[in-house]
Amino acid sequence: MYRTVANQIAERITSGEWQTGTVLPSETALALEFRVSVGTIRRALGELVSEGTLARRRKTGTVVTGRTPRHSLRFYYTYFRLHSRAGDLQNSTARVLELQSRAATTDEARRLAIPEGTQVHALHRLRLVNDRPVMHETIVIPCRLVPGFPTDPARVPARLYPMLWNEYGLKISAIREQIEASIADAEDHALLNLSHPAAVLVLREVAYDEQAQPILLNSHRATTSDDVYINEIQ
Repeated sequence: MYRTVANQIAERITSGEWQTGTVLPSETALALEFRVSVGTIRRALGELVSEGTLARRRKTGTVVTGRTPRHSLRFYYTYFRLHSRAGDLQNSTARVLELQSRAATTDEARRLAIPEGTQVHALHRLRLVNDRPVMHETIVIPCRLVPGFPTDPARVPARLYPMLWNEYGLKISAIREQIEASIADAEDHALLNLSHPAAVLVLREVAYDEQAQPILLNSHRATTSDDVYINEIQ
């Protein structure tokens, strides 16, 4: 529950509803608003303080710092990975291009630590910002982890990670990311409307659960002609 509340508070900060320097309402007032206990509010605020989003100031209260760590796991769950060149978060839409169940490839099986040939769901999506294609991604997850996973592309939510937690109890606790540059291939040109020659940013991720077991692969291929990848380390 406290993680849910922390996400909702972070959403208000990121959207600009609570801007830098804003003093949050008291813990009692927040507990009433979110309909949780004061203890839950205190724990949610403590998490946001520890990651630098909020600060506690004597005689003032809990204040928005303006140092939102945009690439903490909280933002992996909620936000698109590319930003405008000014560094702003961008709203994106996801269009499912293909959804299939198939046998894992040799490389997928190795990275997921599963037997080769294990059945997996493979989801290929296109990401758009203001109807402009900026990235396509392939997500692979073992079928046994998500029984009843949607077979209709229209039922796959844009935010997949929260669904994995809410519906299957799969809590992603760590992500290992490999970043490289690559020459755009024919698929990149077709999906991202690129001209020849072109380069793309390739991000290959392995997501781990709380027992450090790999549960999901995500491979992104993005154009950075108008967008940038930002990683903030604190």
